[in-house]
Amino acid sequence: MKQSLAASLAVVSAGVFADAPAERKDLPLWELGAGIGGISQVAYPGADEQVSRVVPLPYVVYRGKRLRAEGEGAGLRAIRTETFELDVSVSGSLSSGSKSLKAREGMAKLPTLVELGPVGRWYLNGRQASHRVTFKIPVRGVFEASDLGRHRGMALEPEIGLDHRAGAGWSYALGVSALLGDKRLGRTYYAVTPDEALPGRPAYEADAGLIAWRLKGSLSRQLSEDFRIFGFARIDSVAGSANRDSPLVRRTTGASVGVGLVYTFGRSTARAVD
Repeated sequence: MKQSLAASLAVVSAGVFADAPAERKDLPLWELGAGIGGISQVAYPGADEQVSRVVPLPYVVYRGKRLRAEGEGAGLRAIRTETFELDVSVSGSLSSGSKSLKAREGMAKLPTLVELGPVGRWYLNGRQASHRVTFKIPVRGVFEASDLGRHRGMALEPEIGLDHRAGAGWSYALGVSALLGDKRLGRTYYAVTPDEALPGRPAYEADAGLIAWRLKGSLSRQLSEDFRIFGFARIDSVAGSANRDSPLVRRTTGASVGVGLVYTFGRSTARAVD
């Protein structure tokens, strides 16, 4: 669970709170830092329990021409134009980790999961817009973090978002997305085998399709050259989802929130290519 929560917060702290597009040529090639953050997240879409933790945060940014480590994870950028970008990246976890959940009593605990795959981004009003509108489609394989040979399914999450990135003052981002999964990923979250069935928890065979709708928002502010604060919130809804009838779905809507502080203690003198 600690890995999952730290990954979620690290993505937030390095992502939508990046510097303004117009200033990218003046950014250092790499930055290193650390911080602390707290998060309370819904255990999985449709769960009626939260997972909360305060965790240390690594902060690593690398802005190479091909190799990138920023807010969307770490990966290789294959194509970049003013209006489109394609990369292959690794992102944070989807799971709640090792917490024992009442809905899953007697069942295997949800493992920490990581995602790997291509992400296409269309900058609908241009990459350099001060209020940038982006449509992105990540297509990723989902694997167990402790054993990458254990494939847990495929995830697709088309998203439309608006962000304003400022070197000083407040930065913010808003996004609406739909998380879709194949049958294997649906089983990871919602299947109940006959030997796991209990009174009030009948056996259930999960389907592929919509897992959850998501509404996201985030804010950050640069307090000084080295300190940045951030916060985010996300609402998940399983209304109309493929596995809404699973006995593991206990609530239609759930919320996740987090706050944190990051300190940058090292930067390169070399500047980013773009």
